[in-house]
Amino acid sequence: MISAKEVEDAYDLLKAVVTKTPLQLDPYLSNKYQANIYLKEENLQKVRSFKLRGAYYSISKLSDEQRSKGVVCASAGNHAQGVAFAANQLNISATIFMPVTTPNQKISQVKFFGESHVKIRLIGDTFDESARAAKAFSQDNDKPFIDPFDDENVIAGQGTVALEIFAQAKKQGISLDKIFVQIGGGGLIAGITAYSKERYPKTEIIGVEAKGATSMKAAYSAGQPVTLEHIDKFADGIAVATVGQKTYQLINDKVKQLLAVDEGLISQTILELYSKLGIVAEPAGATSVAALELIKDEIKGKNIVCIISGGNNDISRMQEIEERALVYEGLKHYFVINFPQRPGALRTFVSDILGPNDDITRFEYIKRADKGKGPCLVGILLSDASDYDSLINRIERFDNRYVNLHGNDSLYELLV
Repeated sequence: MISAKEVEDAYDLLKAVVTKTPLQLDPYLSNKYQANIYLKEENLQKVRSFKLRGAYYSISKLSDEQRSKGVVCASAGNHAQGVAFAANQLNISATIFMPVTTPNQKISQVKFFGESHVKIRLIGDTFDESARAAKAFSQDNDKPFIDPFDDENVIAGQGTVALEIFAQAKKQGISLDKIFVQIGGGGLIAGITAYSKERYPKTEIIGVEAKGATSMKAAYSAGQPVTLEHIDKFADGIAVATVGQKTYQLINDKVKQLLAVDEGLISQTILELYSKLGIVAEPAGATSVAALELIKDEIKGKNIVCIISGGNNDISRMQEIEERALVYEGLKHYFVINFPQRPGALRTFVSDILGPNDDITRFEYIKRADKGKGPCLVGILLSDASDYDSLINRIERFDNRYVNLHGNDSLYELLV
């Protein structure tokens, strides 16, 4: 098991390599939650993610002979960038496996940091599928596999985030009550827990997962890591179907509270961090801040740290992020509504169904002359979420056979 001393040893090696990211009190969030909210901004790390710490330390602990063979890794993006950076700095080769669904921004960043030292292989729809292919390649070619989370050196490297947090808090004269930490495979929270529980046991570590990928919660329930049959890949940096065996063992009797954050709330938080704080956070990076909303009554008057674990957000995803936020807030809704096949039907719908400040954001309709009515996909943006019930009543009067896509995930994915 990882000790605080091992984390301190990792920091001694890494301090000349990584950026000591700031720990800053945020006035906006502090006022919003009536607490002292400090942000540890790992989005300002050299590869815009904490993952550089574990990747570099793990590779640096290999023998010269092992490094000469080149390394292999699997990653949804951030670990890959850390490995690429380390390979370039240490002048070794790296073969990096990434899911086909990885955002282009992260792929291009891997190429940027690794330059001619890296080869990228896009395999699988999820991290777990890509990881299986990477491990097989590693064995077949006798190359060291740099695990993204379930490796003691990686865990020790990630734990240096906690060492910095407590050192910075001490310098500012702060005693920390809680640290909110993202969980994907568990490397970050395992390292932070290993250090903090030994050196600062009074500080509570709270684990935070995306609602669509609660693999650590599943491990807690089963008493061991298990594989989720389905995950939502929206928060790709923490969308892991199976947590690590080592990471699970390190936290299961020490981290008492796990929170699951809806992807819509994560989206809302990404937009809030950008518009209010000027912080660019990827979905995984914003998850810790989003979790504040879930236990806001418990944190009043407390000193809280949220880790912004990464800032590798693909700008092309902003439309999806805004969409999820609006749906989560209860402002945007989709319906399949049967429209009469006659002129003026849409005019009637707009005048009779929509409120004065509501808007139609999507309208797909094929007129069929041989039918009295035909289905239409309608997206509606409300100006006030409290108007939802009255909207439903008006739609029912217009078409009592309408279909509400809320909660109908398969139909929503197909049509929207």
